[in-house]
Amino acid sequence: MKNKKVSIIMNNYNGQKYLSRSVKSILKQDYSNWELIFWDNRSSDKSKIIIKKYKDKRIKIFFSKKHEKLYKARNLALSKAKGDFISFLDVDDTWQANKISTQINKIKNADICFSNYWINKDGNLKLFKKDLSSYKIKDQILNEYPIGILTVFMKSEIFKKKKLFFDSNYEIIGDFDFFYKLSKTFKFTCINKPLATYYIHGNNLSIKKLKLEINEFKNWIKINKKNLPKNNRLMENNNIRMCNYLYNNNRLNFLSSDLNKIENFKIKMKFYIKIILQFILLK
Repeated sequence: MKNKKVSIIMNNYNGQKYLSRSVKSILKQDYSNWELIFWDNRSSDKSKIIIKKYKDKRIKIFFSKKHEKLYKARNLALSKAKGDFISFLDVDDTWQANKISTQINKIKNADICFSNYWINKDGNLKLFKKDLSSYKIKDQILNEYPIGILTVFMKSEIFKKKKLFFDSNYEIIGDFDFFYKLSKTFKFTCINKPLATYYIHGNNLSIKKLKLEINEFKNWIKINKKNLPKNNRLMENNNIRMCNYLYNNNRLNFLSSDLNKIENFKIKMKFYIKIILQFILLK
């Protein structure tokens, strides 16, 4: 697959602080046949100046006529892609130098490939999952969503021939919705080795986003309720994420000691939900 072109989708909105770091990680790839579809979503910072400094002909720059929601902007960027494969990288994340070459060799008998990745918080690295190799996407995607969009590598025919795109009605869970739908028809494969780094900072982690995510999941469950197994733990996992965020950011100082006393899962979940409801109602 040495001659196959890879289209990299990068959506940007006021990402000047991290943009150069992300672009440099693409330029360092040991696989050279790629194009970067850089889609600027009406930024008001110096992003345009920064991206124009890169004279590499493989970098294709597009400017949105008006500010769009994330998934509408991503679909617009996808419409410009010419590659045989599609990959995604946000302006605040990075890739390992062998990301493309590793995945293009792995995807041979599959449609979509994803990998493990590093999580960088304040310079401290943590592996997303210790072991992704045994993960069965069809069986487990509702209970534990494992796909980081920054690691995705997929055949472009999914968009070009099948005409499948991200649902632009969502602001947070569009990735989950898209890959859940694909999991019913397409073959996934994964690489346990981390091939990217996701950076946690103030712009991508907030109470507002977590609240929106939970509300979107509630609506998603209502829409898809008839097709979901009764034992899925989608909302429970999101409740846990929100409580963990509140505790880690000193919003619930009592949480850890109280939860450690609760062993029964159902009782613990009721405790989580009670805390979240109290927090939301107070805001």
